[in-house]
Amino acid sequence: MTGPLRIVFVLPPPNLGGGTRTIAIYAEQLEQRGHEVIVLSVPRSRPSPKDQLKSVLSGKGWLSTHAREPSHLDGRDIDHRQIDRPRPIAENDVPDADVVIATFWVTAEWVARLSPAKGAKAYFIQGDETVVPGLPAERITATWRLPLHKIVCSKWLMDLARDRYGDPTASYVPNGVDMKQFNAPPRGKQPVPTIGMMYSEDRFRGCDISLAALEKASRVFPSLRLVTFARLPMSPTLPVPQGTEFICAPSQQKIPEIYSRCDAWLWASRREGFGLPLLEAMACRTPVIATPAGAAPELVAQGGGRLVAHEDPSAMARAIEEICTMSDPAWRAISDRAQVTAKQHTWARSTELFENALREAIEVSASLRRNKRA
Repeated sequence: MTGPLRIVFVLPPPNLGGGTRTIAIYAEQLEQRGHEVIVLSVPRSRPSPKDQLKSVLSGKGWLSTHAREPSHLDGRDIDHRQIDRPRPIAENDVPDADVVIATFWVTAEWVARLSPAKGAKAYFIQGDETVVPGLPAERITATWRLPLHKIVCSKWLMDLARDRYGDPTASYVPNGVDMKQFNAPPRGKQPVPTIGMMYSEDRFRGCDISLAALEKASRVFPSLRLVTFARLPMSPTLPVPQGTEFICAPSQQKIPEIYSRCDAWLWASRREGFGLPLLEAMACRTPVIATPAGAAPELVAQGGGRLVAHEDPSAMARAIEEICTMSDPAWRAISDRAQVTAKQHTWARSTELFENALREAIEVSASLRRNKRA
């Protein structure tokens, strides 16, 4: 199929997470490429009194009771429509389109039930939720086997679709980075060795590993400095070293400046779909020290950092020490390679690949309908 497409994204409650940001970018960029794009989402459920009490006792404060939370869809030129209440999105909620895209496992169940009039069916997968504690692994596994064209953001997810679920047709569309926002001029090493990381108490993010590595590295470099930022305030259960610069909820405009103040960026994730901070840091000429999760293996292989084993703070500490002891010319070389890698992953390139994947989904759907009629 050629020409402009009518595209519908189906979302769970949108938020300020990386998954929503990726979808927002694709929706906006596809609109700029001449397509008609609608983002259809579900409002969040209001927290129960038990949820409120748990949040207050954990130090996170009072949970918002607003049905529509701030998200990366806000402030963009996107036709975002939210249904009336928290419930599954049904046939009457979805306008007829050329293609309708599930963006999470539960939305895949909804999209699979839609009639052919709503368009060809695609499933944009940004991670493997079967391993997330508390989620229904069997139901999530079943969504991988639904007759939806899979679009995945990492090579490991493409391998997962093929090897575990017997689907060799998934489209690989790596995430991109906005080089206008995330950029930095050439620079030398910091006067004081400075390491950066994103802070999160979610175990899968691996902050405990990064902090353990920093503690080991600080024995060699007592002046080692940590800069970190997070969406939420620091948790008393995961303290940072004394003297750390902790920045809570920085603006999108401030984040590139944080990356640019560091000699290396730690990324110790235990599991990840892609890992946008990897590209963002590299775009700001900051080498990354990463575990082999998400897109780290293919990104770091191009020379802009170091790959270390999972669950190995000692290996990460050695990588910190290596980068901190580099000569200034050697550090500048790895810094430049990091940005070269990032420049190869623009959102324009990713959006073109995403559009091609949608057209493939439409062609596959049309072929199946022709075969049924034959």
